[in-house]
Amino acid sequence: MKITTRGRYAVMALVSLAASSRGNPVSLKDIARQEEIPEPYLQQLFSRLRKRNLVKSIRGPGGGFLLTRHPSQITIGEIIRTAEGRDVYVGCRRSGRTCGRIERCKTQGMWDALESRMEEFLDSISIEDLFREAPVEETREVRA
Repeated sequence: MKITTRGRYAVMALVSLAASSRGNPVSLKDIARQEEIPEPYLQQLFSRLRKRNLVKSIRGPGGGFLLTRHPSQITIGEIIRTAEGRDVYVGCRRSGRTCGRIERCKTQGMWDALESRMEEFLDSISIEDLFREAPVEETREVRA
């Protein structure tokens, strides 16, 4: 799985939004300043996040963005999949790529298992977990 800058910035921005909001809209300018992310880049990201109903925009003076759900109900996996605009795959089978070796490939099962575990791991962490700075264990056990 390759998570691009887009996915990383989306996670950083939504954690920042959750930390700053306290029920009030937060401007992209404030998030950009706090996270040192270019505001035009955030505008593109938040357009995707809004379309997938992760954030909503409030117009007018004092406007900005709010999360559409409680931070405990939005997972890091959901944010990354939304920001990337596609599912991110390690293995060949689910990606639709063909190499001509898929039927005899001895490593494909390992790649499939790795992909599943990474998705489960990212889906086991919520914005709230990061917002509250709960330690995310590098060895967090994921049930296969």
